[in-house]
Amino acid sequence: MNNPRTPAKKKAHELAKYLRSENPDYTYLKSVFRYLRTELEISVPKTSTKQLPDVPTEEEIQRYYEAVWHTRNVQDMVLIKTLLYTGVRVSELINIRLEDVDFARCQIRINQGKGSKDRIVPFPVGFKEVLAMHVDLMQRKDATYLFESSWKRKYSDRGVRKILEKYATAAGLNRTISPHRLRHFLLTWLKKQGIDDALIQPYSGHSSRQSLEVYSRLSIGEAQKEYDSVISKFPV
Repeated sequence: MNNPRTPAKKKAHELAKYLRSENPDYTYLKSVFRYLRTELEISVPKTSTKQLPDVPTEEEIQRYYEAVWHTRNVQDMVLIKTLLYTGVRVSELINIRLEDVDFARCQIRINQGKGSKDRIVPFPVGFKEVLAMHVDLMQRKDATYLFESSWKRKYSDRGVRKILEKYATAAGLNRTISPHRLRHFLLTWLKKQGIDDALIQPYSGHSSRQSLEVYSRLSIGEAQKEYDSVISKFPV
């Protein structure tokens, strides 16, 4: 039978008496205990603090967009569909300029996205007409950005979040819908359609040391072929 362990507080008191003459500081103690773990062959357990993203269900997204549709607010409809179809972050959305939209390729250029990286994101062919009408309207207003207020100021992060929250309430959802939840929904939905992570990554803006090599060999053209093949089944 193993001998019972000395209570931790008592053992700490014994060690303190032994170490006090060394006038230890934090760095010294940290080093001592690192070597002590090695001497006692104690491994540090790995813990995962990364939580799974909170992803809305298809039914919630359909209810949500139904609430948007009922208002007939075209600018809000275009904004929310842009988030849903492209998976851009809110900080990227509010900085899209009219000149960044490429209707010939059904792509939007994201300048200085997360990590100060530029990238291209696709949008569905079926969204082109409505988006073009919105861009034409903004051009006639001499706007610079894809989404601007009537005071010719680009939308703010807070302003976009307030728009999304308004429709979540109107839809009777018991949780808020944030830009990042819409992003998670798209990326998760594409994954469920069988699209490989390596093809989602070029336009999602994600990076990983493990997958960086294979991602670097993939072009947005390859990724967009897969995107186009499934996006017609998107619930909105």
